[in-house]
Amino acid sequence: MTHPSFTRRDLLRRLGIGPAMLPFLSNLPSVAVANPTKHSQRLIIVFSPDGVVRNNFWPAKPGPLAGRELPPILKPLEPFKDKILTLKGINDKVQGDGDRHMRGIGCLLTGIELFPGNVQGGSDTPAGWSSGLSIDQEIKNFLQEQAATATRFGSLEFGVLVPSKADTWTRMIYAGPNKPIAPIDDPYQMFNKLYGQFKDRQSMHSVLDDVGEDLATLAASLPAEDRRILEEHASLVRAFEKELATHHVAMAHEVPVLEQGVIEHNDTMPIISRMQIELIVASLAADFTRIASLQYTNSVGQPHMTWLDIKEGQHDLSHEPNTNVDAQLKLTKINAWYAGEVAHLAQRLADTPEPGGDGSLLDHTTILWTNELGEGNSHSLEDIPLVLVGNGLGWATGRAVQLPGVPHNRLLLSLAHAMGQSDLKRFGNPDYCGDGPLTGLT
Repeated sequence: MTHPSFTRRDLLRRLGIGPAMLPFLSNLPSVAVANPTKHSQRLIIVFSPDGVVRNNFWPAKPGPLAGRELPPILKPLEPFKDKILTLKGINDKVQGDGDRHMRGIGCLLTGIELFPGNVQGGSDTPAGWSSGLSIDQEIKNFLQEQAATATRFGSLEFGVLVPSKADTWTRMIYAGPNKPIAPIDDPYQMFNKLYGQFKDRQSMHSVLDDVGEDLATLAASLPAEDRRILEEHASLVRAFEKELATHHVAMAHEVPVLEQGVIEHNDTMPIISRMQIELIVASLAADFTRIASLQYTNSVGQPHMTWLDIKEGQHDLSHEPNTNVDAQLKLTKINAWYAGEVAHLAQRLADTPEPGGDGSLLDHTTILWTNELGEGNSHSLEDIPLVLVGNGLGWATGRAVQLPGVPHNRLLLSLAHAMGQSDLKRFGNPDYCGDGPLTGLT
């Protein structure tokens, strides 16, 4: 018989059973489940590169945003002013190998040093991949352990014009040390990932066939009441599989229709961005995932935003001094364009009803828009740009917050805690976690 202090992973390890059995354990009284998260919380992390124009990005002073005009870069987010939270004074203090662009993106979500490597950047020290997993994957793993929050994909990584070359500048998501996850920047490939199997009835096979032997082993170790619940769960899965095999899958949401024939190149960046946003919204509405990321280009990103009548590359402009008024204006327009894409994502979420619940997807989702640098020309890792939109984390919005230069590891911990993972005490380099999650966010 199991003991109430056992976690589900403890039980599986003891019985030599694989993790595919985890969803069958969620409601068993004799197996403890710590800190269950809310059913409908979601997190989307949006990345854009090369720092920002600080004077045009941050609100002039902390406090409520109501009755105040947003700074030029954030102006596209005006319709969501009451759902915005800006966090200034959060610094990436992770040191080690790699230049600041490399550490900026590689440590942004991992909070830990890069491994030594042979990728030479703008410093004297080459570097490799991150030495830890990223916070989105930490949260994903936590959600996937619970049947109430487990989803088909766990997380989805979207990209827009991310270079095909795999190096430290192009990866921000990590499944673990030395395990970068490449974003999918081809909307057609992502569409096929989301919907292809549903259209291929030959691909259907029974989950229960794969775990039948493990089910029997598990049932033999459980008390009678748990065996009954386990059998009911298995019966529901079998019934659902029969329904899928008998009928064409009826989507609970409208499948997005993508414009055809779009080729990935600089000038189609706006089109690809909107295509990916539609797929993100659809994947959340279908509960394919509750964790998503959208990566625009890469650290040292160099799009030429010709649709804004800007001919220079973004990275080149970011290296111009602050006294170059023309470059500052163009960088402001560039970052306002990214803000506009975040605003469009927020609007699409606001327009989509929460499936089986109250309000909209935006009421249960938080978008976190961030960057690898605080400022491009100084390569500063202080005041990392951080804007949150939406109510998924339960934090008080409609305000600008000023913090006293705290390590960004504390924000990463705060994200996990807000998503229900309150037992997580350290994340990334523990030296930067001593004061725990940020306070005053709720």
